[in-house]
Amino acid sequence: MSLAALKEWAVTCEALAAGDQVMILRKGGIGEKRFELPHPAFFLFPTYAHQRPELVQAEAAARHAAALERREDPDRLPLALWCEIHESFPIRDPEALAAIGDLQILTGDYASERLRWRRTQPLWAVVLRAWRVADPPILEVGPEHGGCVSWVELPSSVTLGARTAAVDDAEFALAAGRVADTLAPFVPSA
Repeated sequence: MSLAALKEWAVTCEALAAGDQVMILRKGGIGEKRFELPHPAFFLFPTYAHQRPELVQAEAAARHAAALERREDPDRLPLALWCEIHESFPIRDPEALAAIGDLQILTGDYASERLRWRRTQPLWAVVLRAWRVADPPILEVGPEHGGCVSWVELPSSVTLGARTAAVDDAEFALAAGRVADTLAPFVPSA
């Protein structure tokens, strides 16, 4: 069975790996009708082309400047971060988005822009348990990995090896609980 990877800005991947955040905000790519979460666990596929420093909060932009400097996606991509979905929340309310602004690295203006794009679809706040992969597999990036889509199927040669949690269990529980508690007034219970 082959594994999958979720495309995400490299700066966000770095923030997750560093334990600076445990949540990503997703709406899907232009090549998709809607964003879905078909895989409970996956690699992150860092992308560089569309990220820009002015779309990231100043402190995070400074902390992760190296990831933001690169503009071209590489031909050989280390898959250095493995994630499992802990919880996901559909966001439709700008107040909910504002409430979690300090729990992720995107600027409020950019996050709001993502919320307004395709207004009938929610922006998803996805809480991820992230692990740094000790010996990351290298993906030879080909045309099948391109395009404005969220998910990429990986070749069977890509396997998951040893990994270390980005944050310890207690810190993750605290951070994930903070996301859930902050969004509770805005998101209906499942």
